[in-house]
Amino acid sequence: MLLDDLVSVSDAVSSTRSRLKKTELLAGLLARLTPEEAPAAVSFLSGAPRQSPIGVGYATVAAIEAEPAAEPTLEVLDVDRVIAEIASMSGPGSTGAKRDHLMGLFEKATEDEQAFLRGLLLRNLRQGALEGVMADAVAVALDVPSPRVRRAAMLRGDLVAVAADALSLGVETFGEASLQLLTPVQPMLAKTAETASDAIGALGEAVVEQKLDGLRLQVHRDGSDVAVFTRNLRDVTAGMPDVVSATLDLDVDSVILDGEGLLIDAQGAPLSFQDSMSGIAEASGTNLTGFFFDILHLDGEDLIDHPLTARRAALQRAVPERLRVGSLVTGDPDAAEAFFAESVARGFEGVVVKDLEQPYEAGRRGSGWLKVKPTHTLDLVILAAEWGSGRRQGWLSNLHLGARDTEGGFVMLGKTFKGLTDEMLDWQTQRFLEIERERRGHIVFLEPKIVYEVAFDGVQRSTRYPGGVALRFARVKRHREDKGPADADTIDTVRSHLR
Repeated sequence: MLLDDLVSVSDAVSSTRSRLKKTELLAGLLARLTPEEAPAAVSFLSGAPRQSPIGVGYATVAAIEAEPAAEPTLEVLDVDRVIAEIASMSGPGSTGAKRDHLMGLFEKATEDEQAFLRGLLLRNLRQGALEGVMADAVAVALDVPSPRVRRAAMLRGDLVAVAADALSLGVETFGEASLQLLTPVQPMLAKTAETASDAIGALGEAVVEQKLDGLRLQVHRDGSDVAVFTRNLRDVTAGMPDVVSATLDLDVDSVILDGEGLLIDAQGAPLSFQDSMSGIAEASGTNLTGFFFDILHLDGEDLIDHPLTARRAALQRAVPERLRVGSLVTGDPDAAEAFFAESVARGFEGVVVKDLEQPYEAGRRGSGWLKVKPTHTLDLVILAAEWGSGRRQGWLSNLHLGARDTEGGFVMLGKTFKGLTDEMLDWQTQRFLEIERERRGHIVFLEPKIVYEVAFDGVQRSTRYPGGVALRFARVKRHREDKGPADADTIDTVRSHLR
């Protein structure tokens, strides 16, 4: 298959909001792949080379300036082969060799193919071929039920590998899906509710759990073997000696647990996510502790299809109370609000309200789990904006956020493009170009005149920005037309949110 065919589909996927249309476009292309092309093509459509990481950064890719080819000739397998060669290079002279290989690749690419390759190599295609859409497309292409694809991907923890194998080797590779001990599965995720009482209103009687501000952990034990994985399925067993020891102390033969790892202080109060992450990086012997809220397998029995009530009972049998996340079962909105307020006051991030009858939907952000967190906002000045890619191409999108400093200037706190509607993107692109101060590559620096209200979940220490802090999960709420830069919040106000 020509790379141009894949790029055309990628562009079409990025330009539509319709999930059905995205699925149709992707399925049509997947059905045309040869078995040899499937692994590379699925990886490209998912937004990254299958050889990642390849040791090529933004500066190297940005420096490649090649005259585009007049006609498409590159094959998908040609690109995959060159990227594999680049990934294999190391040692003295490898930087130059990688650059030469990239130049050769870009010289054979058309203008559209060059743009796609830049996005692919830098992992910023944002083309909308998300895992859920890709799973549906694989199902259509292979004429199998979508849940079968999702379940296989869930249990293997890698949709790209599942899709590539099925397309190249046949649907029999799905097999009889079951959990594999010491092999991570994708975690179940939560949607958001504004308040705890709203969540109870949606779910009825439910479990209200403390939401820990730590590192999502999935812990597997098979006899004397223990493995610990993060939310992105990275193996961190070596950095979790206390979690491993606690798991080996459990009176079980085999188990898969879902929870959070975090540091606690001398009084038993949770420390911040950043402190917990720092603890992981330190030498063994830290007091990083695992706290668990779900169980997927116990002593030979898979539990993911069981309702939460049954899984909670199994968790109580397997894990002592001191290692379980605090919770309350209630259908009373007032009781849920009180539990939320108490949890936040004790230093927890909020609560997660869970449907008692919900099975464990690995890899899904299901409506049966609703997270509730206190929302903070700041009025911040927009210092710069970056030209978007993928669906946001042609818009100034990623915003550089700034707070006032003590000398009348502004201190950058981070970036965000979250919360921006198409209407706002249209408006701000036009307005920002009117107050443009200078450009550096894809960044447009602005006169500090525009103030946005920005919501965020917390503030953490950061050496990346001059103010020493950064916002966590920042997203735009609105343009503050009634405020000027002198009304923006100060860096001291931002720092006051540090925990």
